[in-house]
Amino acid sequence: MSFKTILVAGASRGIGLAVAEHLIDQCDRLLAVSRTVAPVGEWVQADLSDLAGIETVINAIGDDALDALLYMGGVWETHAFTPQYRFETCSDEDIIRVIAVNLVAPIRLVKALLPALRRSDNPKIIFMGALSGRDNFPGREVANSASKFGLRGVVHSLREELRSQQIGVTVINPGNVGTPEVLADLAAANLTGGEAIPLSDLFAIVDCILSLSRATCIKEIDVPAMLGEGA
Repeated sequence: MSFKTILVAGASRGIGLAVAEHLIDQCDRLLAVSRTVAPVGEWVQADLSDLAGIETVINAIGDDALDALLYMGGVWETHAFTPQYRFETCSDEDIIRVIAVNLVAPIRLVKALLPALRRSDNPKIIFMGALSGRDNFPGREVANSASKFGLRGVVHSLREELRSQQIGVTVINPGNVGTPEVLADLAAANLTGGEAIPLSDLFAIVDCILSLSRATCIKEIDVPAMLGEGA
């Protein structure tokens, strides 16, 4: 595959960095959007939870056609996914930050970049969701789960809103993904790699979505690890 311009939000670490590194050789221009330095592509320093950050991204795109917008960023509450997490002790700042980054920011970013997406011959939008946004998943992190549930609603609504323009919108809902950070956490807990999805599998899913024609739209893909929760 070959693309002109791809934007990866949250490209400084974790899944976002891994996806950016995977796509860098498949496009003429890769914009790596993050608050801290992204070591791949053209770094655009921006806090997407702030309107000024959205404006920074618009200016960076300029008059380019945007072939793919991949929102890979995400945050969660303090002590999330550990025995120390307690909803009752979560700060208001934590709750507001999680909703702002995981839900409000992608809505604003898509709205701002629709003109650039329309200039593409085959535009795609991909959000990184989570299994915690699925029905009946046993997650305890309230703000994070709410934001991931909301992201699924954004995709379903955008699907209808952008249907006539044939802009594909997809949310990928994975379990643990085998980034170096996650694998280190699993090893510390004496768990095997079977509790994490290999990055190569995630890349294959992203490549599949990006390769589809404008005649096809995949709204959601759930990807639990074979030995993980939600399988």
